[in-house]
Amino acid sequence: MNLCIDQGNSRTKVALFRENGSIAKHFIYKHFASAEVEQLFQLYKIEDSIISSVVNIEPAVVNALHKHSRHFVLFDHNTPLPISNGYGTPATLGQDRLAASVGASAIYPKENVLIIDAGSAITYDFVSEDGSFVGGNIAPGIKMRFTILHRMTKKLPLVEAEENELLPLFGRNTRDAIAAGVIRGIIFEVKGYMRDLQEQIPHYKTIITGGNAPFILHGLQVDIRFERHLVLMGLNQILLYNTRQEQ
Repeated sequence: MNLCIDQGNSRTKVALFRENGSIAKHFIYKHFASAEVEQLFQLYKIEDSIISSVVNIEPAVVNALHKHSRHFVLFDHNTPLPISNGYGTPATLGQDRLAASVGASAIYPKENVLIIDAGSAITYDFVSEDGSFVGGNIAPGIKMRFTILHRMTKKLPLVEAEENELLPLFGRNTRDAIAAGVIRGIIFEVKGYMRDLQEQIPHYKTIITGGNAPFILHGLQVDIRFERHLVLMGLNQILLYNTRQEQ
């Protein structure tokens, strides 16, 4: 199996992929170190591995992955990709955004694809039908918007919303006004991107991923595909592409 690791600021997401591309196992770690790598290789038949990180990777983690893997990829802006990267500053492009775009392109080959990742921040990225990452935008995420409203004002409370909460069009109390303002604002934002893109490119697909995607999915009511593990799927495609290059 292939071991794919997506290391974020607060947690590390890990998946084991079968040869047919399906996920055999999925894990989330609050702390991920070389001991976790050793355990994974002891428990499962892993041949190749890849790690992507937005933080500094512990050298012991890299050493363990390199030691146990037939092929190991430390994903960065120099890693060969199955799509082309048209970003003006590739070294500054988030690896999670690029991996998600590779995953989306694999799901919809030779299609224009809008990728929405609703995590700590919300990113909107676009891959063209010729397999090129065109670019994208970054906006504050749900929790960030709630936190900013609380911290930047004297009286507004810190609000949390439920995933499937039915929010009013206009709140009749401060809590509902904040919750609806943030969640509905993001829903309108997503619809606005989709509408403006359709005016320029009539035919495209849309994929949404990220931990906060369920907050906004039920309010979109548009043709959109939800892929919880899109970044990990993209990492697996990058790993497969690089192992084939080495053969």
